Amino acid sequence: MEKILIVEDEEEIACGLSSLLKNQGYVCDGWDGRGNAVEIIRETAPDLILMDINLPGQDGFALCREIRNACSLPVIFLTGRSTSMDELEALQSGGDDFITKPYKAPILLARIQTVLRRVKGPSKPAVLQYRGITLDLGAARLTYGEKSLELGRNEQKILHRLFEHAGNIVSREELVDYLWENQIYIDDNTLSVNVRRLREKLAAIGLPGLIQTKRGMGYKV
Repeated sequence: MEKILIVEDEEEIACGLSSLLKNQGYVCDGWDGRGNAVEIIRETAPDLILMDINLPGQDGFALCREIRNACSLPVIFLTGRSTSMDELEALQSGGDDFITKPYKAPILLARIQTVLRRVKGPSKPAVLQYRGITLDLGAARLTYGEKSLELGRNEQKILHRLFEHAGNIVSREELVDYLWENQIYIDDNTLSVNVRRLREKLAAIGLPGLIQTKRGMGYKV
């Protein structure tokens, strides 16, 4: 379970972010930017830092440079400042990404996951299980009882993301970003086509209702 350190001095915003991230399975700590950055990082041991620019004392740019001098933890700026110069300075100070407020929750979550995946590098193939169904990521195979199903790349990624968040809704925006990694011109209908084909395969092995549609929201298992 990854831990995210939220560096934000406005309590309402920090609480909202914490609730959003905890609902996605992250562990969260908060910090208003005051005090010694190295000591805070040692105490909280985060996997990623989500940071505002406007903070009491030194601003987020200076704080990011201080963090960079001490460690290589990924830093995502989440800020109301939206000029190209702000974004440039954020990246030059060592930030890994730059997101402006107000943000869309699915996009924020997808960008966090992208940075975490990039930092962690390739992981060992995993096996996920859900209600008697086994998803073998290494073999790209789904097994249910005595029947099994060979999965294409997108089919595997759809099921992987849904199994990771079993019982919760995964938005269409998050799935599109996960499958096609921020490619701008992906037609939204392309996801529907992929899900429909996957459902047909699942129905053939006795799982016709595994993927549920939540209209206007996304999908879940």
